[in-house]
Order: sequence, then structure tokens, then C-alpha cells
Amino acid sequence: MKKKNNLRMQDPYLEREREQYEHPLPSREFILQILAEQGAPVGEEELLQLLHIEAHEEDLFARRLRAMERDGQIMRNRKHAICVMEKLDLVKGKVQGHPDGFGFLIPEDGRADMFLSEKEMHKVLHGDVVMVRQSGVDRRGRPEAKIVEVLERANNRVVGRLYEEHGIRFIVAENRRITQDILVAPGESGGAEAGQVVVLEILQQPSKHAQPIGRIVEVLGNYADPGMEIEIALRKHDLPHEFPKDAERQAKQISPVVAAVDWAGREDIRNLPLVTIDGETARDFDDAVYCVPEKGGYRLVVAIADVSHYVQTGDALDREAILRGNSVYFPRRVIPMLPEELSNGLCSLNPQVDRLCMVCDMHVSSSGDIGKYRFYPSVMHSQARLTYTQVAAMLAEPDGELARSKAAIVPHLQHLYELFQKLLKSREKRGAIDFETVETQMIFTDQGKIERIVPVVRNDAHKLIEECMLAANVCAAGYLHEHQHTVLYRIHQGPTPEKLEALREFLKEFGLPLGGGDEPQAADYSKLLKSIKGRPDHGLLQTVMLRSLRQAKYEPENVGHFGLGYEAYTHFTSPIRRYPDLLVHRAIKAVLHGKQYKPARKWAELGIHCSMTERRADDATRDVEAWLKCFYMRDHLGSVFTGTVSSVTSFGMFVSLDDLYVEGLVHISELGKDYYHFDASKHQLLGERTGQRYRLGDRVQVRVVKVDMESTKIDFVLDEDVRETAPQPAAKKAAKGKKKHG
Repeated sequence: MKKKNNLRMQDPYLEREREQYEHPLPSREFILQILAEQGAPVGEEELLQLLHIEAHEEDLFARRLRAMERDGQIMRNRKHAICVMEKLDLVKGKVQGHPDGFGFLIPEDGRADMFLSEKEMHKVLHGDVVMVRQSGVDRRGRPEAKIVEVLERANNRVVGRLYEEHGIRFIVAENRRITQDILVAPGESGGAEAGQVVVLEILQQPSKHAQPIGRIVEVLGNYADPGMEIEIALRKHDLPHEFPKDAERQAKQISPVVAAVDWAGREDIRNLPLVTIDGETARDFDDAVYCVPEKGGYRLVVAIADVSHYVQTGDALDREAILRGNSVYFPRRVIPMLPEELSNGLCSLNPQVDRLCMVCDMHVSSSGDIGKYRFYPSVMHSQARLTYTQVAAMLAEPDGELARSKAAIVPHLQHLYELFQKLLKSREKRGAIDFETVETQMIFTDQGKIERIVPVVRNDAHKLIEECMLAANVCAAGYLHEHQHTVLYRIHQGPTPEKLEALREFLKEFGLPLGGGDEPQAADYSKLLKSIKGRPDHGLLQTVMLRSLRQAKYEPENVGHFGLGYEAYTHFTSPIRRYPDLLVHRAIKAVLHGKQYKPARKWAELGIHCSMTERRADDATRDVEAWLKCFYMRDHLGSVFTGTVSSVTSFGMFVSLDDLYVEGLVHISELGKDYYHFDASKHQLLGERTGQRYRLGDRVQVRVVKVDMESTKIDFVLDEDVRETAPQPAAKKAAKGKKKHG
């Protein structure tokens, strides 16, 4: 006993274990230390003796070892001896499947991705967490790996289409990164017919010698059924879409009107003529605005729905809101973050009813700079639900019929517009980047299919609201930063050194400079964008600049927002549809009461999770739009269109059609009799024999030759009657000029 105690006393984490457990075991760190000291794999019985584990401790100790295996700290070899993973030169990571059957390991420690052959991919499915050992390099010089152990299976359920061949039934997954057919166990078809879309529960995961097997647990219907594309996307991307009973119950128990007890501690601003300005199809109204001139500038009031009053940390609605992370907006259908009783009812700033809100009350100077501001909980009463189109019309024609019908509101809209002009100047001064992108909207038939796709024209009313929201978000970030309260910042970093170097090399061909040296700022990008405005190659240059920047995300560490040119920025203005905004509201309320807000999870974990749910929503909506566009393009097979090369890859180029706003692939084999080489830095494919070049921004004419609904791919071939290349770089033009005149 004395020997045991002496050894246990050497555990550097003994006190931590005593605090956490009534009967402390050796810590994970100490177990790893003892194993490493042996210099070789250790049998379990031997380890029990080394650490003097008593009989009553063996079950708990075995559980700890299993947890260490799951986390990739140890593993058992073929003789079941325990090995320290670090000693085995093994790498832990996540499997990323490729539609062509092979895959990659994305290492957890950030090292270079490792290639997994088709043979290795037979053991796993996309998303599984595994341990691998490097086995060599592939023909491209990439590290190649062999799977040693599967630590975690990512797929319990898979959505796919049911097929039958020679009496054998199997599922082809909708997620094209899962390339293995999943067999349906005999008698487990759930009444599904071949060709239908189903949800399958995996009973047996794949292994070296066996395919995955499962049973059908849900029949979604036929592939072309209206709305099927959304049902597939929800399950493919694991999007929560049904509220649990406890969340529904809580939502129904909340009074549909603002109760008298809710007024406590709130300022009454119902006399202010606040209005909401949104799109025609919007149903949840997060924000209302009001503006009036005052000494030295303007008073801007941005009132935001007080969701945090009704959704408390850790309650049923909060748990589901965290899980969802955000609302998901599909064409013709919304998957809300909160039940409709809140999202379209009590939390929505509907007109002519009292609503609870959190207010950012700002003074904006005549030069567009935000001065003093304050936050406070309040009760408001929206005077009108306006659309962007209506506001733009009233501003353009203040004496028109629409403006006359809303005469009391027009002066306040004009004040907002005056303020907007000042805020635009401030935006220009700080050098925020303003990329010109085309957003589109699908117009549907009564049967739920696309009738046409039209561009969404952003008018001044859109931009006006955007600037007001930016101002409130900046104040929220500044307020919490000033009071040293942790929060999820919306961060956006500049280009990586590699992307910056590639961008400068590309711009050099056009004789264009990007200022800022090794650390360019938003103002440097903005200056370059202004200098190329009006050029025929403006679209090409802007696209390459945009792709050099990193993706925005949520993090508790404030590194600023590169694109907007802000030192600190967060999301405050949409708590109905974004969980980070709800957290910001709670943090502001805590500061107002002299407290610190503690969320249900760690801030860093919440940042990673909310960034993931945002990407998940984007991926799901992209899938749905791709399916709808494919269905739409079936009526255009054989038609010829003009478009722009929107992306260049090693296997061909994607072309975006001018009038339809649909993208398709011209495969490299369709470019003509030549060997084409892909140059990533120049965004081009170059013919070896002919010198024919296809690059980003080229104008081409294409014919639609194939629409594959199952893979949601559209194939084009070049129609050689019309082809305009993107303007050539200045340096090459000059070289050609010398040759011509020499």
C-alpha cells in the first residue's frame, strides 16, 4: 500500500483528480508518462500492476483507457498491448471523401493533408475520425497514408436513393463524398420502392473486407416530388428541422402579447416613429430604425428584438437555438432558429403592436463618425412595416402617391437618407472594401419549380439599413470590449502570406500594384478596386482579389474585421435568426447590471460551433439551389447561351450564363484537340500545341448538353461561333506591340 501511495503521489495532476473524483485514479498525463518510460508497448495486466490498480478500481480504470483510445492518446496493437500514440508516428485526423472514390486525411494538428487511396477508403466513410501512418508519397508528391484505426464513426444515418440489382438492394448516398454503396439488410427496406429517396440507419460500418449495411428508417418519397430537394438537404447536412416537444411547449406557454410584468426596468420609446424596412418576403423583423437631426449631427436609434428576455440560458429553447446556430433560408421555405410563436410572433417587431427591444441609441456626427452611444432595454411600437422597394420609391418621389399615403413617415426616412450619405463617407474614409456582387432570386411556378432567375438590385434603401446595422454592431463590439467582457466577435482576417503572394504575382501581369507591403489593409484593397472600376477586366480582377481573402467567422479573440475596416466588430442586430447575436444581447445586459455573462458552453467552443452552423446552412442552401437550377435547365437542353468563365480547375472551366445565372462545366476534354495545362496562379488553362488560353473572366458561348439531376451537374460544350477573351495583361500587350512594330 505504501508503494502504491508513493507512486500515486508522484502524479503531477493528483490534486486535480482529487478535486474532480471521489476515488481519484492516475491522471491521463501520468498514465502516458508511465507507458512512455517502459520504452515498449505494455500489456494491460502489466499496466495494472505498474500503477497498483486495485480490484475495485479496475472497471473505472478500463473506462479511462477506453476514453484515451477514443481521443487518440493510446491504442492497442495486434497483441492487445497498449501503445503511446506519439511513439508510433501515427497521425489523428478526419477523413474527407472525394466523389471519385479516393480521399484525404485532414490532420488534427494542422499538418499537410494526407492522401487516402480508394482501397483505404473502403474501411471508412466521409467524416470518420481515424489514426493513420504515413506509407509513402503519391505520384503528385503528397504524403500517402494507411488507416491504422478508426476512432470515431461520423455517419449513423445517411440519406440516399434506393436501387435494386439482381435482387440486392442498396443505397447511393446523396452526399457525393460517401462513394460506397450501402447494402440494405434483408427485410429492412421499410416498404420503400426502388428509385425512392430514403433515410438509412447504418447497422454495420464498413471494414477492410465488408461493405456497410443498414436498414431503411424513413421513406421521403420520389426524387422529383415538390420540396424533395429541401428534405434531402436537411438530412444530408444534419440540419435540425423539428423542434423537440419541450421547446414547443415552452414557446406555447409564452404570452402572445407583451405582459405588464415585462415592462420592469425598461424605457418607454413607443412615441418614437420607429419603422422596420425589409424585403417583400420577410416574415421575421429583427430591427427597427429612427433618425432625427440634432446638434452637430444626428440621433440614430436602432431597436432590436429582445429575444434574450424570452430565451434564457440553458432552457429548452436555448438548447435548441444553440444546436441550430442560425435560421436557414431555402427558396420558399425557412427553417427558423426559434419556433414561429417567437420568430414571427412575439419577438418580431410587427407594426402597431408593443414589443420588447434592446436599443442602441447613437449620436452620429455630420462627418459620419459615431460619438456617444448607449444601450438600454425598452418597449417600442413600430409605426410601419416598410419594404426596400417602398422606401426607395418614397425617397425618389417624395411627392408621389405612395409618399403622400405615408406622409408622417417620409420626413424621418429623408433624415435616415441624409445620415446614410454621411455614413457612406465615413465608410470610404476608413477604407472598407465594397465588392460588387450580383445576388439572384428565384421566381417559382405554383408547382414549386423555377419559372425564372432574376438579379436582385440593391437600392439605396438596402444600403441605408445595412449602414445602420453596421453602426449598431460596431457600438456593441466597442461597448463589450471597453467593459472587458468576453463575447463572440465577428472576425475577418486579411490574406494569408501565400494568398497575398499569389495575388501580387497575378496583379503584376496587369501592371497593377496592391499597397500595404506584407500587411495590406482594407483601404489598400479599396484603393485598387477604385482604380480598376470601369475596366473591361474589372470582374476578373475583383474575383481574384475576393478569393485572396479568408472566410469570416466567430471567435472570442478580437482580431478585427479586415473587409469592413473595423478594429472590433460583432453581430447584435439579428437575434431572432443568429445565435451569436443572442449571446451579445445577454452580454450587454450583464454589463448593464455590473455582471459577467456565462454561456452554456465555453466561448471558444461556441465560436467554432456557430461558424460551423453558418457554413452548414450555406452548403445546404447551395445544394437546394443547385438541384432547382438543374431541374430548370432540363428545359434548355441543346440551347446556346453566352456566359463568363467563373472558375478554372485542372479538369475544366465553369461558365456562368448571362441571362439565367446558372453555372455549368465545360470539361477539359471538350476544349479541343490539345493538351491543356492548368495554371492556378494565372487562373487559366493553356493549350500546349495551339497556345489557346481559357482564363477566369473570358466570355464564351456554350451549348447545354447534359443535366444530371442525381449529381446536380450541368455540362456545357463550347459553341465556337462567339468567343471573347478577357483583356490581356498590360505586360503581354506591350510585348506584342513591340513585336508588331519592331
